[in-house]
Amino acid sequence: MQQRLPSLREVPIAFAHRGARAHAPENTIESFALALKLGATGIESDVWVTHDGVVVLDHDGVVRRGLRRIPIAEISHSNLPSHIPSLTEMLDSCGTNFELSLDIKDVRALIPTVEALSSCGFDQSRAWLCHWDVDVLLAHRGIVPNVRLVDSTRLSKISEGLERRAHKLRQNGIDAINMHYSDWTGGSVTLAHRFNLYAFSWDLQFESHLEDALRMGADAVYSDYVDRMMDVYREVIGKP
Repeated sequence: MQQRLPSLREVPIAFAHRGARAHAPENTIESFALALKLGATGIESDVWVTHDGVVVLDHDGVVRRGLRRIPIAEISHSNLPSHIPSLTEMLDSCGTNFELSLDIKDVRALIPTVEALSSCGFDQSRAWLCHWDVDVLLAHRGIVPNVRLVDSTRLSKISEGLERRAHKLRQNGIDAINMHYSDWTGGSVTLAHRFNLYAFSWDLQFESHLEDALRMGADAVYSDYVDRMMDVYREVIGKP
């Protein structure tokens, strides 16, 4: 059996991707609550902001009305379908004792998201705000100093190479880099750690991929299959 390389976090995070989406409708309070019940130590979702400034959790960011697809940004919160929860509603229902990974799909939602977390008493050091554009992260680092900022990317999109990207992120106070599991190796995880960056790995749906990621020292894993993820997690890491 491959020896486990050390992670930068003492205890890696097990993120339920869009809640327990393999077991319940994704991005619903039901799905988030079930994920925690199954043992996930973190919840992942996608963030948008409504026309009247309410931060909500949904993947596509549109509402279907007949043949029309209306952006959430054009709809007031009271007119959204009932299955789309606000961030505040999710935290009121599920509590605050977990890590929270939020994919900022609309950059206008970033600061309102931090404000909503603060109003709910959520520990901002446990909030990981992800975005694909490094420049967006750098522009907001000084504005939202207490949350974690995550570069969400693919290795093929890092034209300057992983080492230079890691140096740039660390120099500018970005906390983590999040890549598809196929982009990571034990060497690249170690490189990220050398720059004091957390290495997050997503789309881990199979036991073998989950085990590989945890053994190479990943600091967080994301999966739709929370039961499967937690079985592997306990085998490799021990009880969360």
